[in-house]
Amino acid sequence: MYQLHIANRQTSSWSLRAWWLMTVLDIPFEETLTPFCDDGSLGPDFLLIVPTGKVPCLVDGAVTVWESLAIVEYLAERHSGVWPTDAVARAWARCVSAEMHAGFQALRQLCPMHCALRLRLKQPSADLDRNLARIDEIFAQGLQQFGGPFLCGSSPCAADAFYAPLVLRLQSYGLTLSATAERYVAHLLQNDALQQWQRLAMAEPWREAALEADIMERCEILVDAREDNSAS
Repeated sequence: MYQLHIANRQTSSWSLRAWWLMTVLDIPFEETLTPFCDDGSLGPDFLLIVPTGKVPCLVDGAVTVWESLAIVEYLAERHSGVWPTDAVARAWARCVSAEMHAGFQALRQLCPMHCALRLRLKQPSADLDRNLARIDEIFAQGLQQFGGPFLCGSSPCAADAFYAPLVLRLQSYGLTLSATAERYVAHLLQNDALQQWQRLAMAEPWREAALEADIMERCEILVDAREDNSAS
């Protein structure tokens, strides 16, 4: 059976990609969660598992696969549904997944994932607005071209996995898109696997002081769902 290494659910957006994809496609795996250290790393021992010392990391017997794009392609060679069967949808899914993997720097910097908090940014950002406009285009194009409710049609695929952490960011920071794009956001937030991830995240005991201090410099904390479990 596959072994999937992840880190804190509250904040590890990269971990969520692989975990959500394997969960929603019913690909069996055993999970190993290693909490972040105070400096944001996973500690020197994790370097014995993967040379980058980062998550996610998929171990399949003697094979170790790191980087979420590489994990997705490794799974796609062994399991159906990772990418769309339609060639046009598959090409588009790969494009927008690569775009998310390498882009949207303003969103990453200003709105790091923290799915246990509800936040309000203190200052506007033109760079963030441009990122959100492009995300709006992607969501709207996917729904209109392939029919929804997922990005590439009726079934979830790797493209949805790459954008799942972003959807949690939109929820956490109260960021809104067009009505068409918001339909996709609402659909993914209702997904059973994503809700399971959030429930498990709320129960985690770990706190990342440096990250939360950084968030508090730029944001007002409206709700801490770790303390108020009634938060949605």
